[in-house]
Amino acid sequence: MLTLRQAESRGHADHGWLDTYHTFSFGSYYDPAHMGFRNLRVINEDRVSPGQGFGTHPHHDMEIVSYVISGALAHRDSMGNGSTIRPGDVQRMSAGTGVTHSEFNGSRSETVHFLQIWLLPSQRGIQPGYEQKSFSTAEKEGTLRLIASPDGRDGSVTIHTDASIYAGVFSVGQRAQLALAPERHGYVHVVKGQVVVGGHALKAGDGLAISGEASVVVEGKASGEVLVFDLP
Repeated sequence: MLTLRQAESRGHADHGWLDTYHTFSFGSYYDPAHMGFRNLRVINEDRVSPGQGFGTHPHHDMEIVSYVISGALAHRDSMGNGSTIRPGDVQRMSAGTGVTHSEFNGSRSETVHFLQIWLLPSQRGIQPGYEQKSFSTAEKEGTLRLIASPDGRDGSVTIHTDASIYAGVFSVGQRAQLALAPERHGYVHVVKGQVVVGGHALKAGDGLAISGEASVVVEGKASGEVLVFDLP
């Protein structure tokens, strides 16, 4: 079964400094039909204006993955981490027993555009943790490159939940297939451009939930970039 979530049907809020779209219920956006998919709880597409950002705030018992599309995002947290996340970087923060952090766009002219992803952890109350790795466009070209997994295999960041996240960049004619084990589910989020998945032509911001299928097949329709989730 394939269930399409069109970009324009997502929740949306424009706070002036933050323009944000919510694939699933988040903050003031509540839709009981879209509370998440399996253990994938949040996909927020955020655009933060120059010189603006999220002030210090707390999280607990959540696996948080950030994926920058354009611009640069400065990160600080109560674990003592300080870094800048740029396109190609994947940041994982395990909130566990509790962590505070801030995210800021230090540019004077460029908007930062990124995805904020939350997954429910397999175990509550773990020690908070942080990890950041970079994956080049060449690594993702015409394939699905593993960027996050429970065991950190193939150089991916380690997330403390039963999920694997893949990133791919596709041009016309390029195709990649991800096998799904029995009883597993897939979710595709189009980061930018256009792709075809399961006969559905998808554009930036679209999502596709996949259940009862043996695999996820992504084909380039025009230049496109995707994230693919393998979920329990």
